[in-house]
Amino acid sequence: MRIGILIGVVVLATWGTHMIRDALDLQIRPDNEQQVHQAIMIGAVAYIVLLAMPFVPGAEIGIALLAGLGAAIAPLVYVCTVTAMMLAFMVGRFMPIRTLEEFLRAFRMRRAADLVARAAPLSQDERVAMLLEGQSTRVVRLALQYRYVAVAIAINTPGNSIIGGGGGIMIIAGLSGIFTPFATFLTVVLAVSPVPLAVIFLGLQV
Repeated sequence: MRIGILIGVVVLATWGTHMIRDALDLQIRPDNEQQVHQAIMIGAVAYIVLLAMPFVPGAEIGIALLAGLGAAIAPLVYVCTVTAMMLAFMVGRFMPIRTLEEFLRAFRMRRAADLVARAAPLSQDERVAMLLEGQSTRVVRLALQYRYVAVAIAINTPGNSIIGGGGGIMIIAGLSGIFTPFATFLTVVLAVSPVPLAVIFLGLQV
């Protein structure tokens, strides 16, 4: 039942994303400027909320805004993307780590839940050291040691929705307790900048 509820929430949020995306296909005319302005504001808020949610393809709204309104809207999309990523991160950071443990146990993921239980009382450095314990795989060790780079790559990887999307990745980053807010903010600011900057300077043909 828990899995069914989770899937239902994701499906409804995804359906809402598609509805908003289609609603943003507006023709800008002198007589509908107010309507376009309201649509942009609603689309921006919805974009932030949906992009911050795990497994929801909220980026489609950002793409719809760019496609419908051109390069002029790229700075707004960029700011909204950074806001959504940091919102998800802060939700994870302030969520009790025991919540993650209970969630994992509810879905019978006992080994992961045990790992979370071990990490809960530890400091940031102690958690990193614990995660590095016994990691013989070079890729895993590098990902932990250069975790900010790993997060930047993860949120830019096409198809990352299967591992939670940008929102899910940032919530887990916040929950993990091994990322500091300021360094994470700088990482997100740089990580999400290529597409908006490319649209600003090169236009929609990119």
